[in-house]
Amino acid sequence: MKNVQSNPNSGDGKAVTTRTTFSRETSVSLNIEADPSIVWALLTHASDVPRWNSTVTSLKGEIKEGETVELKSTLDEKRTFKLKVKEFVPEKRLVWGDNMGSRVYTLDKNSGGVLFTMSEKIGGPLFPLFAKYIPSFDESFERFAADLKKEAETIQRSKK
Repeated sequence: MKNVQSNPNSGDGKAVTTRTTFSRETSVSLNIEADPSIVWALLTHASDVPRWNSTVTSLKGEIKEGETVELKSTLDEKRTFKLKVKEFVPEKRLVWGDNMGSRVYTLDKNSGGVLFTMSEKIGGPLFPLFAKYIPSFDESFERFAADLKKEAETIQRSKK
């Protein structure tokens, strides 16, 4: 069974979730009128993320390839997610995750700044047993993207 809502790369800031029996993937894309270096800095300076991002309560560690970060989210404030940084391509692509799945951040430079996309796929053979206990990511993804856009564009305007 698949449940697809709309094009996740539309850049409209609306989250799209696709469900199958053994996985779930949520994506959001948003055009940000800022230099990719600004967006990248916001995404990769761990200690600063909780300041501008209303979906993250704590992020500890160094965001660089091979390192592990510890993240606390508003989706489950009692749980600390230990996430390994799997890919780190400056101003283009960041991937982190655990054995349940991966979150991918991509930046695609365009004429107005950058198209930011965040997607997370979780699943595996045991996914059907616990899928109902995992909250929807849609609202959290939309807030994350909106917070990033607001902060990056504020910084961009201050540089003019």
